[in-house]
Amino acid sequence: MEKLFSVSEAAKLVNMTAETLRHYDRIGLVRPSKTDEWTGYRYYSQQEIVRLHTVRALRCMDLSLAEIKKILSYDDFHAIVKMLKQAETGADEKIAELQQARERIRRARMHYESKLNAEQPAQNGFVKELPQRVLLLSETLEEPTVENLWNYHRHFYGQLPKDLREAFAFEDQAGIYEQGGRRRLFAVCTRYAQTDGLVVLPQGRYLCADCTEEDLAQVTERLRKAAREECGADPAFTVQLIVLSGILQWNYQAQVFLPPREEGMADVSAGTGAP
Repeated sequence: MEKLFSVSEAAKLVNMTAETLRHYDRIGLVRPSKTDEWTGYRYYSQQEIVRLHTVRALRCMDLSLAEIKKILSYDDFHAIVKMLKQAETGADEKIAELQQARERIRRARMHYESKLNAEQPAQNGFVKELPQRVLLLSETLEEPTVENLWNYHRHFYGQLPKDLREAFAFEDQAGIYEQGGRRRLFAVCTRYAQTDGLVVLPQGRYLCADCTEEDLAQVTERLRKAAREECGADPAFTVQLIVLSGILQWNYQAQVFLPPREEGMADVSAGTGAP
């Protein structure tokens, strides 16, 4: 007499759940060989056990249930080979996607590790010597948000004439440029061509202080006041660099340009800190 296995027994033999076997029955993938007409209990023969093992092996190849059902229905090796070749191509594509994802994760990790090793925020004012920088100002954006910082390079490439886009490249650095009461988000150019919206920041000494969104305006004004006392004139512009503090959080470093100092002028690097 042929040995039959209950749903729970069959599930244990093939390392599946009873609900999985019931699902395979509903979709016609593997049906039990016998159903008791009085109790409704289902029983599997050794043949169905072999079929279930085969389904499990094919699932380990990441084939869909629909693909597995087709393969099990074939009695033609050519059709089976064709289906498996298609599955192999799909697996190669997934491997490539995972490799790209791994590379993106690696770059993100290295970026945030570099933040760990960067200089610690300094709320007290300090003077920093900076090289000439070329900024591309946004035509529309005035303040950073999660949405416009998430892929801000796309925004800046998008506002450039199409024939100039290949001439531009940007640092991983954004901020706010303010002049004459007008504020604009900017990107720092590493390669550029002449176009509207470019601003050149002069090389030289900048009075700087690290701050948060809450005290940005107050700290910037304190730096401007200190620069006025040293230079005898109101600074022409201010720069507020965006400094990431998390994936979706950021602080600022306010920077005010100090023209070349004349003999006898006081050092403003002290006493300009945030309150």
